[in-house]
Amino acid sequence: MPATRVTRLLPLAAALAAALALPAHGQSLLSLYEAARDYDATYQGARAQFDANLARAAQAKAGILPQVGVQAGVQRNQFDIDVISGAPPGSGERNFNTQSAAISATQPLYRPAAWAAYEQGKRQAEIAQTVLTTAEQDLIVRVSQGYFDVLAAQDTLALVRAQKAAVAEQLAFAQRNFEVGTSTITDSREAQARYDLVVAQEIAAENDLQVRRIALDQLVGRTGSAPTPLATPVVLPGPVPADMNAWVTQAEDVHPAIRQAQLGLDVAGLEVQKAQAGHKPTIDAQLGYSVTRSPQGNLTTTVGTRASGPSIGVVLNMPLFAGFATENRIRETLSLEEQSRATLDATRRNVTQATRTAYLGLISGAGQVKALEAAEASSQSALDANRLGYQVGVRINIDVLNAQSQLFQTKRDLAVARYNVLLGNLKLRQANGTLTPTDLQPINAVLAQGGTPAVTPAPTR
Repeated sequence: MPATRVTRLLPLAAALAAALALPAHGQSLLSLYEAARDYDATYQGARAQFDANLARAAQAKAGILPQVGVQAGVQRNQFDIDVISGAPPGSGERNFNTQSAAISATQPLYRPAAWAAYEQGKRQAEIAQTVLTTAEQDLIVRVSQGYFDVLAAQDTLALVRAQKAAVAEQLAFAQRNFEVGTSTITDSREAQARYDLVVAQEIAAENDLQVRRIALDQLVGRTGSAPTPLATPVVLPGPVPADMNAWVTQAEDVHPAIRQAQLGLDVAGLEVQKAQAGHKPTIDAQLGYSVTRSPQGNLTTTVGTRASGPSIGVVLNMPLFAGFATENRIRETLSLEEQSRATLDATRRNVTQATRTAYLGLISGAGQVKALEAAEASSQSALDANRLGYQVGVRINIDVLNAQSQLFQTKRDLAVARYNVLLGNLKLRQANGTLTPTDLQPINAVLAQGGTPAVTPAPTR
């Protein structure tokens, strides 16, 4: 290669290296997730709802615990006394005050509805936990999606800029050949048209990157979020275990949606018991102590009195007829229980389908990565061949430009496919209900730690 040719290629190599350089201080996916966990409004709302649901569930326990109260009062009594024929004299008025105070406690002994409500409360607390788990898994996927969206946008912009530099080089080459008379003006115009198109793509890529960064910043509550690119060579984690049926079986055991539907069926069954309790008696134990004072006496005496003492007893309440309300309530709860059972069956089917879909999508994505890696090598070879053919006159300029576009498009598709595989691992775990923050650690392991990014420029010859 002539010395002048090498000198002209040095700015292009520098431009490619600058376009694909790592950020100075990249942030791992796990660190941005921790930031989003403390900031994201959707997740914070889910946590607040979780606390509220726990408090609501705890209220059901009150139905089986003692109820204690204090009562006090002052009463003014005024009576007109008339003598009935044959009774001793004594007509007139009688006025006196009555002062009372009492403390009482009631302990339910047999209340089937209250015990069913208490069991419902415990299951409602478990439902609240499943809802929070679902919100946490959703946050992990949303942060990961935003993280990889920024990386994909960065790669796209870097590759468009690299393509711009390559097209600019080809444009200069075509113009020089036209000036010396070895090519037609068509080559220059084709290169100029392709250059203008790449400039428009660069503007769109810059805007897309800014939008993706703003979305990630809003999600994690930071400004200037800088995700760390993938390291090279890229080693993508695969599904473990590599058996779709194992993932489906695990989903049926631990998926929060299935667990929530199962608990909902339990709650519906307990609601039936509460309705059936409308036919059953209730028994309460009562204990109290009261004090009553009448300083001016009472209706029968003018001497001030004071009465005090404890009381203890058992109260039985037996419902006899409630206008068929209890029977209709039982029918209603039985129908709702059947609805909950159908919901559980539908949830199981949906989770199974989603898990299978996610697994197949992950396997397909991994296959696409391998195919695109082969296509990248083939596209590079095709570009080299077209450049050599153009130099010796058996290829035209548009062939080189098309080969360049093919190579950079393949690189973009490969970068996106890699991110989709990483995200697919998380979505598979979300689909089968096992996703936790620790699942972000294997992804952190494939990020560059001050090394080279995963997307590399095309060699220039």
